[in-house]
Amino acid sequence: MADAITAPKLTREQLVELLAAEFPEAMHAVGDYEIEEVWHGGCRVRRRYHERSLRPGGTVSGPVMMALADFTMYLAVLSAIGWVPLAVTTNLSINFLKKPGARDLLAEARLFKLGKRLAVGEVKLRSDGDDDLVAHVTSTYSIPADRS
Repeated sequence: MADAITAPKLTREQLVELLAAEFPEAMHAVGDYEIEEVWHGGCRVRRRYHERSLRPGGTVSGPVMMALADFTMYLAVLSAIGWVPLAVTTNLSINFLKKPGARDLLAEARLFKLGKRLAVGEVKLRSDGDDDLVAHVTSTYSIPADRS
């Protein structure tokens, strides 16, 4: 939930605008995502369901879920440190827990620790309308020393 004491360094609208400007070549991929809410050290992102994200067996593919988790963690880090586009993933570990339904996926990220050079957090993935987790992710991001 939103932290009433600390506002995010970037609003949802600012993130969308900055992502479009900094990563124009990737905006086709970002188009599959909707940033629903941003707070300091966390956010919630929706990935719209599409048949092209399925793998044999009729389940959403692992790479699709991993990409959603990584993007969501990136936004959580930026919500806490501001616009530092060169922050990068140094570790991502995912546990697939349940077959996702054939509907939108929701990812909610929150940071556990935010240091000068590293940010550590988790992302919980669910199928829209289902409280059970389909995947749980832990991730570490490296924050560049020179943030300019």
